Amino acid sequence: MKNQLDIGLLLLRLTFGGLMLINHGWGKMMNLFGDDPIQFADPIGIGETASLALAVFAEVVCAALVAIGFLTRWAIIPLIITMLVAIFIVHISDPFKKMEMAILYLIPYVVLWMNGAGKYSVDALLRKN
Repeated sequence: MKNQLDIGLLLLRLTFGGLMLINHGWGKMMNLFGDDPIQFADPIGIGETASLALAVFAEVVCAALVAIGFLTRWAIIPLIITMLVAIFIVHISDPFKKMEMAILYLIPYVVLWMNGAGKYSVDALLRKN
């Protein structure tokens, strides 16, 4: 049974870390480091560039760390915060369908935060050594 949990955690990490990186973070990173002027939401009032940089940190750096299972519980925290901001600030007045994607990412991130990366991760390899 433990092996099934570890495989499940691996699948969650690869899926939700990888998809966040590829489908959401990569484009934001190209926007942040590109030549075009930055136009990004400023949901917490720190400026468009800073908001975009925080989103890139969470959706690229932290998502990659989650996918490989390195510092997983720490890397999950910015992703959880990003999803909570998307749900309760960015899309709070939108129809539910607009916030659904953030909710669908939030749940596996919370599960991973609660359970850790599992034995098929860099975290587990480091614990052995």
